[in-house]
Amino acid sequence: MYEYKFVKVEFKKLSGKPNEDYREVIKNHANEGWRFVQIFSPDFITSGVAVGSYYELIFNTTS
Repeated sequence: MYEYKFVKVEFKKLSGKPNEDYREVIKNHANEGWRFVQIFSPDFITSGVAVGSYYELIFNTTS
């Protein structure tokens, strides 16, 4: 059975850049035994602009 973890990486309001480096978030979780599955921006379409306001990183591990 898999356990899933969802990590939200929000963007800065003015610059539109992520508050955290998603690569570092992935590396840190990998060091804790989590496996990176997917990155996406769930509000990309609904935000009405060319970019979303955050990334959602999905990890899993076996329990």
